[in-house]
Formats: sequence, structure tokens, C-alpha cells
Amino acid sequence: MTDLFQALTVEQARRELTAHLRLPARTEEVPLPLAAGRLLAAPVRVQDDIPGFARSTVDGFAVRAADTFGASEGLPAYLDLDGEILMGQEAVRPLKPGTAQRIPTGGMLPPGADAVVMVEYSEPLDERTIGVVRPVAPGENVVQRGEDMAAGQVVLEPGRSLRPQELGLLAALGLGRVPVLARPRVGIVSTGDEVVPPETMPAPGQVRDINSYALAGQVEQAGGQAQLYGIVCDSAAALQEVLEKALSECELVLLSGGSSVGTRDVSAAVLERLGRPGVLFHGLAIKPGKPTIGAVVEGKAVFGLPGHPVSAMVVFLLLVEPLLRRGRYPQTETERQAEFPLPAEITRNMRSAAGREDFIRVRLDYQQGRWLAHPVLGKSGLISTMVQADALAWITAAREGVVAGETVPVRPLGPGGFGS
Repeated sequence: MTDLFQALTVEQARRELTAHLRLPARTEEVPLPLAAGRLLAAPVRVQDDIPGFARSTVDGFAVRAADTFGASEGLPAYLDLDGEILMGQEAVRPLKPGTAQRIPTGGMLPPGADAVVMVEYSEPLDERTIGVVRPVAPGENVVQRGEDMAAGQVVLEPGRSLRPQELGLLAALGLGRVPVLARPRVGIVSTGDEVVPPETMPAPGQVRDINSYALAGQVEQAGGQAQLYGIVCDSAAALQEVLEKALSECELVLLSGGSSVGTRDVSAAVLERLGRPGVLFHGLAIKPGKPTIGAVVEGKAVFGLPGHPVSAMVVFLLLVEPLLRRGRYPQTETERQAEFPLPAEITRNMRSAAGREDFIRVRLDYQQGRWLAHPVLGKSGLISTMVQADALAWITAAREGVVAGETVPVRPLGPGGFGS
């Protein structure tokens, strides 16, 4: 078993976990409107050119560009009108030299046309003739066949997170159902003789179960499926039974409480018995969240999270959320920077121990072109401090604290932005 509190950095913990994880890739097909935020399970290849025909990007007149060369307001190019292209209908009449056909935005270019004159740069001479006062180049105001996507092109790779714009692309390809990775099932277990369900009035010495519900919310927000396994007393046999059940039904398990050093700490011992390789670390060089257990049991991750709600939620964001969102930890510097993307000025001095990463709850304020991060003070057992916070500020291990006015990287909390 790993010795207690040989604390790893977050990056070291991620590498240890990555070396042993085998996240199963279950797939399913979902209707296109329900695919937002899901991870694509298979490559998407274009079957037919998009668009399938050359089309106008403006209201105007389909022309041969050469017929407009040299046109000006003083000497317009005069063209005979030869019909109108209706929206949603095929343009079959060829465009003859010296003529123009009226065309709406999105209309199909007729054979022989290679440009469109905007209606603003034309003037009617009579019912059958227009004057073009500005020349157009070949291809001007036209989207060519296959210009958006060409047949045979792979436009989306597996693992791509499907945003609204990807859904629009899939609709353009005619896909009403999409193969996506199934949402990971995450088992959540709370431990402690002192923990009671939320609907129970706590007796002296007891506390309501906060972590199961805060973590379940984080799981769902990150794209997983939360499955609660209730509260387990401080008994190795009872804990092992519940963990075995959770591991058989879920891809990942969160164990809340029971990760601190003490006589009632049975979590690490139980995890060692469940399967190989077992406990990989017990302790992170972070605050809050130091007494975290990281284990892998036959390819499945089990996290022993601290009992304090703030600590549990912070560790979730660092170690669990990336696995649910991407199926892996950040691999490039760009991906790592995106975890704490916002630079903000801290508004008070904050101390930090050398070699330790601190994650500080902050409220955000935008003033005079810069973000200000106001620390929300309070112990890690106070869930209200997370409610008051808009974001987490990161003091890296290389810094022994920060001085008011210094810039720190910040991560907004909530999918909808600040304060959500």
C-alpha cells in the first residue's frame, strides 16, 4: 500500500492514473437534438458535396462576370433580363451572354453564370433591361458546390465534443441520429457514522450528507450519470460490499469521507483488497484536498475524496471532471491552459506553502478593463463559501503566496459562466 501523505502534485497524480486507467468506450446512438455536449464516437465523412450546387449569397442578378467588366455609374453595363430563379427550385435555363437572371439569396446559379451582382449595384432601365454600375469578378457573391464540405472529406473526428455548431454541421449532412460515447456511470458513496440523509434531522454530533448531492451535480454537469449508493458506516466489510457493487455497475467511483489519517480510515485498506493495482497515491500537494486517495481497480478509477465539501468539489474539478468530459487528462499546453483560462488580479495578500498548489474560492468583478478576484474566506467544510464563489483562483506550486494586485489564473465555476 502507498504510504500515507507522500503527496503528489496534481500532474503526477494524473500521470499515475493515466498509466493504469482503461476507461471503457460504450457507444450509443441519440437523436440529433439530444447530442449537444456529447462526445462523438465515430468519424463523420461527407457523402455528398455541401452545398450540392452553386448558390447566391445575396439578392441580385446571376450574370457572366465578363459581361460586367468595365461597368461604372457613368457607363453601366446593360444586360437583358431573361427570367427569374425561384427559391428552392432548380435553375435549368442556361444563362446566355449579355443577359441576367434575377436570383434570391440562396438561389441556385443557372448554367453559364459565374457571379451575382448585388441588387444595390444595379438600376432598372425598363422591364426587360438592367444597368450594372459595378463590375463583379468570377465567383463573387457565390458559394461554389462543395465549398462548405467536399464529398469524401472527414469533417469530425471521434472524441469531438458536439457543440451547437457541430449539430448544425451534422444536420447539413442529413444525419438525424448520431453515434456518441455513452455517458460514464459514476457511483457515489458517502461514508461516516456521523453522516445522515438530507431529510433527517441531525442529532448532536451528526451532519447531513452534502457531498453525495454536490458531487452528483458535478457529475451530471460534466456529462456523466450519477448513481448514489447511500451512506456507509465506518466498517471495512460494509464499505467493501458497497464498493464491489458500485464497481460492477459503474465506470468510475467516488468515495466521500474516510480519506483522512486516523483509526477509522479504512478506505485505503479496502481499495487495496478490491483489485490491482489498488491505491496509487494517498495525498495531494494541494489545498484544499490534501487527504485524497487515488486508486485504480482493474482499470476503473476510484477516488477517495475528503469529507469536507469544498475539498471534495475542488478535487473533483481537478481529477474527475476531465475524465468525464474528454475521457482523458489534458495533453497539450493549450489544453492545460484552458483549465484556468482567465487572468485576474487578486485583491488581497494570500499565503501559500512552498511546493503546494492552492485553489482559492473567489468572487469576480470586472472594473476598468480588468478582472478582479476577491477571495472568499472560510474553512473547506463550509459549503456556503462555494455558493458565494464565482471561480477558483490557482496559486501554483512555484509561488509562495501572492500579493494584492498580482495576476493569477482563474477558472469560472458553473457551465453558464460567472455566478451560475
